[in-house]
Amino acid sequence: MKCRSCGKTDFVLFADLGFAPPSNSYLTIDTKSQMEAHFPLRVFVCSACYFVQTQDIADREIFFNHDYAYFSSFSRSWLNHCEKFVENILPKTKLAQDSLIIEVGSNDGYLLEIFKRRGLNVMGIEPTESTAKVARNKKINTLSNFFSSALARELVPKYGKADLMIGNNVLAHVPDINDFIAGFAILLKDNGLVTFEFPHLLNLIKFSQFDTIYHEHYSYLSLVALIPLFERHGLNLFDAEVLDTHGGSLRIYLSKSESGFEASKNVRRIISEEKEYGLEDLDTYRTFPLKYQAVKNELLEYLIKAKKSGKKIAAYGAAAKGNTLLNYCGIREDIVESVADANIHKQGKYLPGSCIPIVSLKNLVDSDPDVVIILPWNLSREIMELLVPELSSKTEYLVAIPKLFRIK
Repeated sequence: MKCRSCGKTDFVLFADLGFAPPSNSYLTIDTKSQMEAHFPLRVFVCSACYFVQTQDIADREIFFNHDYAYFSSFSRSWLNHCEKFVENILPKTKLAQDSLIIEVGSNDGYLLEIFKRRGLNVMGIEPTESTAKVARNKKINTLSNFFSSALARELVPKYGKADLMIGNNVLAHVPDINDFIAGFAILLKDNGLVTFEFPHLLNLIKFSQFDTIYHEHYSYLSLVALIPLFERHGLNLFDAEVLDTHGGSLRIYLSKSESGFEASKNVRRIISEEKEYGLEDLDTYRTFPLKYQAVKNELLEYLIKAKKSGKKIAAYGAAAKGNTLLNYCGIREDIVESVADANIHKQGKYLPGSCIPIVSLKNLVDSDPDVVIILPWNLSREIMELLVPELSSKTEYLVAIPKLFRIK
């Protein structure tokens, strides 16, 4: 194993969550009785550059295939976030009608649709055909490809270079991150802008967010690890914003290195916070297992006690992070009877590994649960607004991350 960023071979173990199936590989009535592929879910930190990454064990096509079931448009709060992003980014870019906006990892076109409504020229690059098809139905030009430096070279003579390139929650999903960033440098205009959003490693460690670890996330990102990577490819990280999405994320802005932009005070502050917390201290990573083991023990203790007392337990949100939590804790249908989800593409299927059935909100209401575990804890407020008017007043609502607590 070589570091995906710097190529060195000296690592420290950060997390070992055992063996698990791909978190977005939902099962059908037919496939749930068949043998299910499991892979080791182990994460290491490079002792040379502090780049945090999964063990390299499977091809990306296993995780991002034609049955991929994550559709961004089903989260109202995420769509609101995207509307604000467009409002904020337009004054920074001074885009004209003929400017080219390219989003890599464009999913179902949820973001590009907002730009398109404003009359701007957009193109999406999305490897999963299930989501790309939905985007094309919205009349959004979408290529079904994995992004790479080779693809970038092909696109330049066909479409020209981009004025704005976007990669929201895609940077962590890339096995060959050097080639991926090289593609951005190739496809970007000399005066163009790149923006990425990603969950911040600092929050993952600080708030025990181990459930955001799954096979699709090859990397767990910090500025101290990313800046040398960008510089290697002629890109300059000159500004950053702290976001509350996904339990705490960063939005970063990059330009070509020759643009001469100096790092903003925001960048300097975030780097200082990372170093003060210990993201350049290997002991910070060595002790992380103590945090997620405590979460597991606390959750299982509560659920076993609730089950023994006769309580009916369900969950809401068939999210990838929930699958990591359930599989690491060994929670199955004998404890959690069902999980409800608004995504019609998931309803009627089963969670990978645990085989818990995925149902509609109506099914959840009809089952009258005593306890509902909200698995996408980052959307707990939005989910509570949905559930409380529908379920009985006796229902308890729980979140397990960063520790077990009841939501009032």
